Amino acid sequence: MSSTETVLSIAIALLIALFLGFIFWVQRKESKKEEEAKILKGTNVTLQLQAYERLTLLVDRIALPNLIARVNEPGLSAKEMQLLLNQSIKQEFDYNITQQIYVSSNAWVAVKNLKEQNMLIINQMANVLPANATGLDLNKMLLEFSMNDERGNMHEVVSEALSYEAKQLL
Repeated sequence: MSSTETVLSIAIALLIALFLGFIFWVQRKESKKEEEAKILKGTNVTLQLQAYERLTLLVDRIALPNLIARVNEPGLSAKEMQLLLNQSIKQEFDYNITQQIYVSSNAWVAVKNLKEQNMLIINQMANVLPANATGLDLNKMLLEFSMNDERGNMHEVVSEALSYEAKQLL
């Protein structure tokens, strides 16, 4: 074999090696991208599930019976209790407001509507009570409403909807 043929053979071998190296590098780069995408997707699902958990807890905390049990303070007037109940709902909602970016718009609207509905019910009930009514009177009226009117149990519907959507992620 002549020196020209040897150089040509070495050049061809180098070109083949470079080509194979390039293909290996491209495949490795794609594999790394796919792995990063899987990690990102897993992180997103985790964040979404955590958001659904937090919103389910929020819904439970602003459900009228649970809210009354948690914030009940003896000796308050109906107006003071109305203010306390509404403030508690607002605080709970505001604390969890960022969760809306991780859940569906339908889920967020349902939670928001529950908040608004509960505040409306509290305000309507407080407005029909006499001026000298106590917080206990308001709480009794709200509890009776939640036991006798399906709107008083809207939190159960919202909780079920959140649970359904969370299960779709699994």
